[in-house]
Amino acid sequence: MKHTVAVSLAALVGFTSALAEVDFKKEVRPILEVYCLKCHGVEKPKGKLSLVTRAEAIKGGEDGTALVPGEPDKSPLYTSTTLAADHDDVMPPKGDKLTPAQQATLKQWITEGAKWPEDLKLQQREKVDFVKQVKPIFEVNCVACHKEGHAKGDLRMDVKEDFFKSKDIVVGDSKASKVFTTMILPADHDDVMPPAKKGGPLPRAKADLVAEWIEQGAFWPEGLKLEQKEPETTTSDRDWKSVNEAVFQFITKTAEAEKVQHANFIEKLPGTQVAFDMVAIPGGEFLMGSPENEAGRKSDEGPQRKVKLEPFWMGKTEVTWDEYEVFQFPYMEKGSNISTERVNRELLIISEFSAQGGGNPYVGKEADAVSRPTTPYVEMSFGMGKNGFPAISMTHYAALMYCRWISAKSGHFYRLATEAEWEYAARAGTTTRYFWGDDPKLADDYAWSFINADGKYQKVGKKKPNPWGLHDMLGNVSEWTYDGYKADAYATLGSENPSLPGFGEYPHVARGGSWDDEVDLLRVALRKASDQTWKMRDPQLPKSKFYLTDAQFLGFRVVRQIKPPASVDEMVKWWTTYPAMK
Repeated sequence: MKHTVAVSLAALVGFTSALAEVDFKKEVRPILEVYCLKCHGVEKPKGKLSLVTRAEAIKGGEDGTALVPGEPDKSPLYTSTTLAADHDDVMPPKGDKLTPAQQATLKQWITEGAKWPEDLKLQQREKVDFVKQVKPIFEVNCVACHKEGHAKGDLRMDVKEDFFKSKDIVVGDSKASKVFTTMILPADHDDVMPPAKKGGPLPRAKADLVAEWIEQGAFWPEGLKLEQKEPETTTSDRDWKSVNEAVFQFITKTAEAEKVQHANFIEKLPGTQVAFDMVAIPGGEFLMGSPENEAGRKSDEGPQRKVKLEPFWMGKTEVTWDEYEVFQFPYMEKGSNISTERVNRELLIISEFSAQGGGNPYVGKEADAVSRPTTPYVEMSFGMGKNGFPAISMTHYAALMYCRWISAKSGHFYRLATEAEWEYAARAGTTTRYFWGDDPKLADDYAWSFINADGKYQKVGKKKPNPWGLHDMLGNVSEWTYDGYKADAYATLGSENPSLPGFGEYPHVARGGSWDDEVDLLRVALRKASDQTWKMRDPQLPKSKFYLTDAQFLGFRVVRQIKPPASVDEMVKWWTTYPAMK
């Protein structure tokens, strides 16, 4: 896509009176922060256009200015939103086209001189989706007492017209809106909503979500009527000790029964249609990290150090949706009717145990071992494709649960690669910036990047592999590793089979770059640390353990050890995001 001015805008404000001056903080700032800063913020702004400050917007990027105060027709920040929906340069490029009213608001602000406090720097914010995020809060906690035929205090919250004409909501000002301020009162306050006997008060995160929705203009689709809902309940009680011991016994018995040959093989999971290729990676030594003179080098890629690794197997490609969804959705494995499955809640997987020598249980080949992900609130491929495409947007925890699941299904011990194993396998004996050499111009033959991926991930295995037969090690989607992230990790880790357990949910290391990165960010040595912004738009409270709504660039591939773990504790360590969660 040509980045004439890559500015993303969307529906947040209503019609603005020609007589009222546009309020930048209430009407324009949310638009820029929610829809523009993701591409035009501090980190690698597309087209070198930053919209963090007024001065930067006026300065513009590679294609000139984005904002000409007083002249909307010369300001691409406005004119790009008026282009036809199928135009190459329309903004937002992948969002809903702005309504005439929204365009008029933006135009009026620029006409008035594009007033923007000189010292005000914008920060990225995520759009609140009323249907997916706020509607469930109202339906479970508010509508029962404020609906047609039962409107306490003469307040109805089931229909927009009645709710918005009340004094309980002031669009654009959460602090003046009783629907929010009553949510954050002390638990013993007479006016707290919902009251204690109705399950109140709400977690502050839910109240803050309502406040953010109000600040962003309180968008509510016309004609949408809310209905009273009961909260869903889930169960997560598991006898993890028994499950882990059972899985360990199954893996141990499988290893004893097989004569292991370190060669490429195809893993077929019993009871499923899942099969995937595993590539034998020879043991050896390599120099991990990048030399100080490597172009684009980051300080956390050193100091370079010699590392020795035992042989292992690694997935030939990234885990695909074809494989991951059998774990994600039980009905795909068991052949049950989706309409009768409660796939919208976390399932308690039933393991079949049998007494074997000394009463130790084992997991049969058809058994499951772990909880599956809850059903995602959106279609997690985000329209980029499923059949043959890499699975994306799973948390580090979810990737580990998948590894535990396929281990329990197959009897072979699977886990994520350590950082050292990943880089060793990606280099495949090379020492250059990329496994194909130092020339980024050759990337098109080996990797999907921002240059050639057409704005989305691509099917796995379509580019040339590295010297050891691994596809998409660089580009397509970044890949989780087992290790927690420390900037100075290379200065402290050991030299034989090193690994670094995580310290908390964040940060962990992802490697390889993705379809959304320029080629210089696909270097073998480049490290990427996860953080909370990778799930900013997650509407679940608490946020999901399984999904990263803002990491559409992230997937993973699996590794199998030559020797299975020597103990249950050693095995569980590899399926644990950080020690405290065991």
